Amino acid sequence: MNILAEFFMVTFKIIWTFVLAGAKWLIRPREKSVVGQVCVITGAGSGLGRLFAEEFARRRATLVLWDINRLGNEETAEIVREIYRELSPFEGCSDGIQELPLFQPKVYTYVCDVSKRESVYATAEKVRKEVGNIDFLINNAGVVSGHHLLECPDELIERTMMVNCHAHFWTTKAFLPNMLERNHGHIVTVASSLGLFTTAGVEDYCASKFGAIGFHESLSHELKAADKDGIKMTLVCPFLVDTGMFKGCKIRKEMAAFFPPLKPEYCVKQAMRAILTDQPMICTPRVMYMVTFMKTVLPFDAIVCMYRFIGADKCMYPFLAHRKESTNNNESKAGV
Repeated sequence: MNILAEFFMVTFKIIWTFVLAGAKWLIRPREKSVVGQVCVITGAGSGLGRLFAEEFARRRATLVLWDINRLGNEETAEIVREIYRELSPFEGCSDGIQELPLFQPKVYTYVCDVSKRESVYATAEKVRKEVGNIDFLINNAGVVSGHHLLECPDELIERTMMVNCHAHFWTTKAFLPNMLERNHGHIVTVASSLGLFTTAGVEDYCASKFGAIGFHESLSHELKAADKDGIKMTLVCPFLVDTGMFKGCKIRKEMAAFFPPLKPEYCVKQAMRAILTDQPMICTPRVMYMVTFMKTVLPFDAIVCMYRFIGADKCMYPFLAHRKESTNNNESKAGV
């Protein structure tokens, strides 16, 4: 094709994507059914992972829960089983599969340290043998060291990178081949707004989330290049979520009302809507889209000015101080 004609065709397609995106604001896309679908959730023992498990359970998905904490994981599993017991025969089913009201989803639990690829591969093999093919992979597990860079032990920096970023490579390598064979599946990366823009004091966390987002976006392009349109990808980038992970973090008090911590339930419900409508990316709240855009167009010094105005430049310092105090208290109690 003549390059000029191809250029006009590409321009038209780009404009059309804007039209389709605008239409989704007016007409809410229908959510796809996950009844009987197998969903692996990492970090399912608490926080967002537990809430994702609850949402998928209400939609009759079969849950495969991974966590390094056996007790927390089993607690999530019991919550899921209770949800299953309370479902009515057709609840969670779409119109097209109401002829299968007797389907009973199950929940499986596995202890897995996602920072260790040997643990991930061994656990994935157990899942294949005991559960079968998986349809959803929710890479949710995450940690934070809570130390300034020069005060942070190397081992904690490495663990942050391994859990928040490297683990996505291992879980994807474990389950993607079967998805490619079937041209079917959905991979979800639970990242963070701190993977799109940064702040001081959490260098390892920001780096790990930037890495996870880079991995996710590159894999998305690879699947498109391979014409594997049956495999969907969703990137979840919430603002600070009120799970206690960043306890103490705060911005300028006059601006706090405009940037409140997100309720975990709200965050997960927004993410589920994006996942079930095959939305490529979801930022919560929506103002995060604007912040990300401003970062790409404003000079760095302008970003610094803006950060200082809203108190975002040192917003993590109270959190870091709180973690340091907690660490010192624990060491004192342990006689260290």
